[in-house]
Amino acid sequence: MFLSSYENKIDKKGRVSVPSTFRSYLNSMGYNGFVTYPSFNYSALEACSQDRIEKLSNTIDTLNPFEEKRDFFATSVLSESEIFQFDTEGRVSISEKLLVHAKIKTNILFVGLGKTFQIWEPKNFQKFKVFARKKAFQNRSNLKWDNKQKGDLL
Repeated sequence: MFLSSYENKIDKKGRVSVPSTFRSYLNSMGYNGFVTYPSFNYSALEACSQDRIEKLSNTIDTLNPFEEKRDFFATSVLSESEIFQFDTEGRVSISEKLLVHAKIKTNILFVGLGKTFQIWEPKNFQKFKVFARKKAFQNRSNLKWDNKQKGDLL
């Protein structure tokens, strides 16, 4: 899984080192890179494995091919997606278009979200994290623990 958060600098050639735990997880699935696209909701980038973007594409394909919303999703996600391959040192070069969307200039924060991760400008994420914690607290009763598993949630 993609867990935790890691901050790295963009080097002079525009490359950034992807956290080794993220690379290891992707490598364990047979990938030497990831797919990313602009977030709908935030000035951030959504990132995932090739499998995950294919599942998203399949979900979009279940929509009526003659409805506008299918085209809206395909255009907003699939046409904006970029595939990044790790170099020999585990770095990628994120395009200027994506960096502008996420308002990233020098530092990048990789944020693990389980099966996916996001890429943020660090200060923008800190602001979002405060908001997210408040909302998570308000909605904590929505988290259900599978009774088949042993142990407590907390």
